[in-house]
Amino acid sequence: MLPMHRLERPLRPTNGTDDEEAPARASRGIQSVEVGGQLLKALARAGTALPLKDLARAAGMTPAKAHPYLVSFGKIGLIEQDPVSGHYGLGPLALQLGLIGLQQVDPVRLSVAELPALAQAVGCTVSAAVWGPVGPIIVHVEHGPTPVHVAMRHGTPASLRHTGTGKIFAAFAPAAAVAEALAREGEADALRDAAFRRELEAIRHERLSRVRDELLPGISAMAVPVFDGFGRLALAIAAIGPSALLDLGADSAQAVTLKDTAQRLSQRLGARGD
Repeated sequence: MLPMHRLERPLRPTNGTDDEEAPARASRGIQSVEVGGQLLKALARAGTALPLKDLARAAGMTPAKAHPYLVSFGKIGLIEQDPVSGHYGLGPLALQLGLIGLQQVDPVRLSVAELPALAQAVGCTVSAAVWGPVGPIIVHVEHGPTPVHVAMRHGTPASLRHTGTGKIFAAFAPAAAVAEALAREGEADALRDAAFRRELEAIRHERLSRVRDELLPGISAMAVPVFDGFGRLALAIAAIGPSALLDLGADSAQAVTLKDTAQRLSQRLGARGD
């Protein structure tokens, strides 16, 4: 006869399910895949092929532990080893997956999904803009808690010389396209203006453009770039509001929120973290 304390334990269902453990079982992963994935992440961060010792260190493991993962990844094409240097880099399957991922991502759709929360976080109207046939075009506007009386709507062009959004494109878009668009705006000599060139250099350095009372008195704006996986400017997101309520400091809470959103979108589009 079994001891009584053995019989006091509740019997489990015999139908192969356990309601209490179902969520945990559904979310359980394969640890070895997650561990090996650190090697792929390390290569992506490095942006170049690495010797085994350096790659293992970057992934937080020993060379002896890393090597079997690399062999398996090599067999399926995620990683390949250079026959001359012996360095490990991303393989053809990893490159194919990356290209397919970039093709499937819509930067406008991703940015539009971020704008409602961004408007509340910065406390003013925000927008997203892309490069259109004749220059920067606003493709979405999300009004924030503070009204701003600016004639801005979907399809509105953004001046390359006088708006925060436009200056992001002037700083990061191809120079020939920028020069042509400036000429259409009647600003053909803008790129020969030393002050404007210095402003664009500062924007490239800070990845932030700032405009105070430039087009309309009492209205200011900040804008930040979003890049794709090829390092190209994909779009610009901006915050527009009363000058008294928009802190244009590069380290202000509003500027940091904008930059964080842009970085998150850039990473979603395949851009590197740096």
